[in-house]
Amino acid sequence: MRVMRLWLGVTWIYAGWHKASDPGFLTSGSTTFIGTQLSAFALNSPIGFAINKMLEHSTQIGIFVMLTEFAIGAATLLWIAPTWAAFGGFVMSLGLWLSSTWQVQPYFLASDSAYTILWLSYFLFLYGSRRKSNVSVDRRSFFRISSVAAIAVAGAGLGKLFPTGAPATTPSAGVDAQLKSIKIVKDASLKVGDTKTFVSKAGTPAVLFRTKAGVFAYSAVCTHEGCTVQFNSASKNLQCACHGAVFDPFDGAKVVTGPTNQPLAKIKVAIEGSWIVEA
Repeated sequence: MRVMRLWLGVTWIYAGWHKASDPGFLTSGSTTFIGTQLSAFALNSPIGFAINKMLEHSTQIGIFVMLTEFAIGAATLLWIAPTWAAFGGFVMSLGLWLSSTWQVQPYFLASDSAYTILWLSYFLFLYGSRRKSNVSVDRRSFFRISSVAAIAVAGAGLGKLFPTGAPATTPSAGVDAQLKSIKIVKDASLKVGDTKTFVSKAGTPAVLFRTKAGVFAYSAVCTHEGCTVQFNSASKNLQCACHGAVFDPFDGAKVVTGPTNQPLAKIKVAIEGSWIVEA
């Protein structure tokens, strides 16, 4: 249990530091922006409906996750409210498994699945062995819990003072032009009039179209608040469910209805052999 406690505590603090020291994590438009990541997760996650609802509050979600990881890690290492910290780690790991690594096959290659079981086992051990006590918080307990909050805030602040990697970049600037093309779908399987959702090189959700004139694609990340747009086959438009933005994919993804005035970003696609690829 001590080995498990040390491993989980250090890992969660490192996870918080990794986000805090990333210049792009809270920068809208960056390839590592939390909203960009959530948009990609929503495509294949069984809780995609919930992730889509969080997209309009991406920055706040990112701050909450970062501070929570610092807090859980510190509480675990310092033995402050360890049972609640273990439960928080379990819930967070389960959420990450259902969102970011749900599609990893076979399932045991997804580290979030292993962390979910580790935290659950740790929580059950602590819950089963704890002594009954009242729920009152004395002065010592208050200061111990406050210290965890202070560590979380300090860790986030230090991460911003000592960033790692290059400054935040937009997806177009962050993708190496020399990257090999990636396969999207078999050419023969996408008929004229069909659409296909996929994850672009930048890690963002995208939509592929095929018409008599050829193939083209756009980012599915709404230019308003970063929610994921969906193609409406009845109206032939791309629509954002968060705030009602509508884009015309057959006219350069220009805005039909606000609140944004920026069209969706274009993604370069082509037909290579028997495949439609992102070039």
